Amino acid sequence: MKKQQWFTISVYSENNVGLLNRISGIFLKRHINIESLNVSKSEIDGVSKFTIVVHTTEKWVRNIVGQIEKQIEVIKAFYHTDEETIYQESALFKIASNLLFDERQIQNIIKDNNSQIVTVAREFFVIAKSGRRNEIDDMYEQLKPYGIMQFVRSGRISVSKDIMQITGLLKEFYEEA
Repeated sequence: MKKQQWFTISVYSENNVGLLNRISGIFLKRHINIESLNVSKSEIDGVSKFTIVVHTTEKWVRNIVGQIEKQIEVIKAFYHTDEETIYQESALFKIASNLLFDERQIQNIIKDNNSQIVTVAREFFVIAKSGRRNEIDDMYEQLKPYGIMQFVRSGRISVSKDIMQITGLLKEFYEEA
């Protein structure tokens, strides 16, 4: 059996209704779970970038990228291993305000994790942390004994280490159209 590993799939597309549903259907048919999903504008005006994280084999990810590229609105799709990308996630932790002053360890956790307090209210404060998934998971485990009122994590954002010629590809695409 081939080795499973983490892959980041980048999909450049026109921003059309229904595309996300069709892309998720490609994963559903193959019983591959999407671990993280982020959609944003890209470096090209009018073009969206989907960043999708999956844990599978290279054979399956290559097949999936091929199926994604068959979607009419998709301009180009790529896949990369974690070693080939620079990536981050963000998280927000909502914690009871009294802990900020009563538990010195909370301040140490914030400092040691290079996180920051983004808001303080009478009943709660919110900590923001950016980093790799395992760094956010570690901070979660450190804060858990004190009580986390709410927690949310973003999808992965990622850029490739190699120079991506997507701008040139997109210019060619739009000149042909």
